[in-house]
Formats: sequence, C-alpha cells, structure tokens
Amino acid sequence: MGRGHPLRTISVGCPTGASEGGERPVAPCPSPRSTRATGRAGDVGGTQAPLYQLKAEFFKTLGHPVRIRVLELLSEREHAVAEMLAEVDIEAASLSQQLAGLRKANLVLTRREGSNVYYRLTSPEVAELLRVARSILSGVLQGQAELLADLRATGPAGPK
Repeated sequence: MGRGHPLRTISVGCPTGASEGGERPVAPCPSPRSTRATGRAGDVGGTQAPLYQLKAEFFKTLGHPVRIRVLELLSEREHAVAEMLAEVDIEAASLSQQLAGLRKANLVLTRREGSNVYYRLTSPEVAELLRVARSILSGVLQGQAELLADLRATGPAGPK
C-alpha cells in the first residue's frame, strides 16, 4: 500500500444496546462494514459509498420539519404515538410515514405496551445534534439580524 493516509476503520451498523429490555429497531440493521484509508463506508448499489455520501443520506433523513419536531419531542422523553399526534398536529398516516423514515435510519426505537406504541431515540447523540443545529442557526440568525440593522441604519441612499 502506498504512502499517504493512515489506515482507519469506520463501522456502520446498529446502535449498541438496541435489543436490551425488549426494545428493538423496527427496521433490520445493516451488517457492519469497514473501510481503509479511502474514506469509504457502506455498500450502496454494490459499490463502496464515500463517507460524505452516507452523511448526505443521513442529513436527507433529517430534512423534513415533522421528523425534526418528532426528534425534538423524543429528545425530552419517550412518547406514545398518540402523544406525538397531538404535538405535531398532522394526520396519523403522515406521522406514521415520518416515523417509518426515522426507524429505517435507526434513529428511533419502539416498544409496545398494550395497544400503545412508544418511541424513543436510539442515542443521546441525536439530541445533541439537534442542540448543535439550534446553536448554529442562532448564530446565523444573529448575524442576519445585525446585517439587517446595518442596512436599515444606512437608509436607502447609503451612508451619508
């Protein structure tokens, strides 16, 4: 192997502890895969996908406002589907579709208690990601507010 990047291994797979206490990811977990120095992980369409492509797919999963709202709710505590319906104010079929996307991405776990299905985050890191995103957005919006204030202060004809 040539000189350059040191070898590194990246594993892609199920969150640890997913099967404890009767809880399980609803979607099957992908089998673990590894990569060497190429920065590639996962097998997409029979070829190795670059890590940045897997990250893009991950962020696409987060690209719906209802999914973000559900993850915010689950960052607080476990919720039953009926509780989430009241909070997100959408049709049951739409919520079910969004929850399916989160299950497929292994971001949430389910458990059944009687006729109720409860959801929780697979990892506290999901909640941390939402906190970091909020912090970044706060900084962006603060910068935009300052720019708007500067524009208003200069008036339509520019500085005098």
